Amino acid sequence: MLLPRVLATALLLALAGCSSSDSSTDSSGDAGADPTSASATALASASASTSAPATAGAVGTYVALGDSYTAAPGVPDTDLTTGCARSDHNYPALLAAATGAELVDVSCSGASTLSLIGVQQNGGVTLPAQFDALSEDTALVTLGIGGNDLGLFQTMVGTCAQLGAGDAAGSPCQDRFAPEGGPDQLVKRAQKIGDRVGAAVAGVHDRAPQAQVLLVGYPQPVPESGTCPILPLAAGDYAYVRSVTEALNAALEKAAQDNDATYVDVAAASAGHDICAGDQAWVNGSQTDLTRAIAFHPFAEEQQAVAGLIEQQLQG
Repeated sequence: MLLPRVLATALLLALAGCSSSDSSTDSSGDAGADPTSASATALASASASTSAPATAGAVGTYVALGDSYTAAPGVPDTDLTTGCARSDHNYPALLAAATGAELVDVSCSGASTLSLIGVQQNGGVTLPAQFDALSEDTALVTLGIGGNDLGLFQTMVGTCAQLGAGDAAGSPCQDRFAPEGGPDQLVKRAQKIGDRVGAAVAGVHDRAPQAQVLLVGYPQPVPESGTCPILPLAAGDYAYVRSVTEALNAALEKAAQDNDATYVDVAAASAGHDICAGDQAWVNGSQTDLTRAIAFHPFAEEQQAVAGLIEQQLQG
């Protein structure tokens, strides 16, 4: 059974990103020194190879790479022994069961693109680079990554919520990160993240040249209209945070298109399943539910939906 203290630790890991200080920000709230260029070089390391198609029921070896939206911490049952708070009912496990694939799941809460090529430290556990799981025999790869890079998710659900507490009727997050007449700092981060993820996809092709690669986007957690107490943003920031999520997914989709991968559009499928959607929500709100999901993370229903979307892509 999951203990509250462990779940709280998992949440902090997921929001803080990996231990590489990748999520650091400067005093203005924008990203600090940008390691994108160096990361891209290390991730790609060689030109991408053409991927071979896989078919449902005959997938072979399937490697799942990603962060907490792939690991699904809190979805029953969550394995706490690996340091990654990974559920045995996350979408990789469900997809493997549906297709007969041999699953190697190295997704991990708190992971960023840097966790793909280097070690990750979670709660005193040292985790190897996720790319170590790839080989020439890998037939299928799913990659769900990017939200922890440059502190993006941490800013959206942490900093923006804190700013909203002092100006609930205004738009303090937008005012800080996208002031009128100035650049949108969070959208700029999302675009840089897209470059990192594109390099990561190229790196997957290099290490698993026979694999079909699917890049999995994020669900939309913010409603199209209205507010709710379990999504603690200022009323005027709902539309802004929603737009940042859209910018991240657009950057991921472009990364897939530019690097010979299939994009899985989870945001489109999640319409009507935002945090404020009550029983129809796919993403938990600000309160950890010990039986369903940690705060601001996907429920089992979202993981089932993502597995279904990927299976549809494999059936082609």
